[in-house]
Amino acid sequence: MIVMDDRHQEVAEFREKLRELDAEFDREMRVRGFDPAQAENVALPSHLAALYAEREQIKAALEESKGKTDDRD
Repeated sequence: MIVMDDRHQEVAEFREKLRELDAEFDREMRVRGFDPAQAENVALPSHLAALYAEREQIKAALEESKGKTDDRD
């Protein structure tokens, strides 16, 4: 089942990328004096806004990939 392995690999890659982005985002938020839990409630500087947007895109892609994997399991 090469297709299944590819999908599981894709999900694993999205999860790893998301972990990396989450860690970077949290670090950058704290360096700038923000509480990462308040990311949705504050106006973010452009660099943080870009990280936030990338995180959201990865989350959406991960959910889509997980849905495809779940449909086939």
